[in-house]
Amino acid sequence: MVIIMEHRHHGKSSANFLDADEILTELDLKGNETFMDAGCGDGYIAIKAIDKYLPDGKVYAVDNYPQSINDLEEYKKENNVGNLFNVEADLAGEISEIEKASVDVVLMLNVFHGFKKNADEAILELKRVTKDDGRIAIMEFAPVEMQFGPSLEVRVSPDELEKQFSNHGLKKIYLNEDIGAEIPDGKSHYLMIFKKEQI
Repeated sequence: MVIIMEHRHHGKSSANFLDADEILTELDLKGNETFMDAGCGDGYIAIKAIDKYLPDGKVYAVDNYPQSINDLEEYKKENNVGNLFNVEADLAGEISEIEKASVDVVLMLNVFHGFKKNADEAILELKRVTKDDGRIAIMEFAPVEMQFGPSLEVRVSPDELEKQFSNHGLKKIYLNEDIGAEIPDGKSHYLMIFKKEQI
């Protein structure tokens, strides 16, 4: 059986395979930042961020899959969560609900490989919403053969990712290639963090 390991793509989730605490700890959140879960899927990262890491922060959960946003709206109402803002939007378009330079930390988990044809547009929109000195964290599947995840052809290598973001003035400040699920060759993912420097 092949397991498709995704954040959430039309119903599937990576919550059973990736540890939200492991990922969020890497971001070194202080507790009062504005955070965006870009391509939030079922929202398990956004929910964990609110519950444990951002008690005084603000969380945007953004996805273009309507059911994900509907489910998160139900969660917000049922749990009386005031600092979760669910936004249905295309990450390669303009996320009109989020103002320019208003987000401290963006996390995009298992999503960037889906922007092969419009990666520049997605990067520019992430950059637009990020504050000066803010950070954009991209976690992606390692570019090796494994029994889950997207095909090797669409995976993005760390070098390729760094080049794409640096072309838009975003500086790599951190790389962890030992994160995610255990696979025969090591770990399933890597995490790269970029900084939007002041002009």
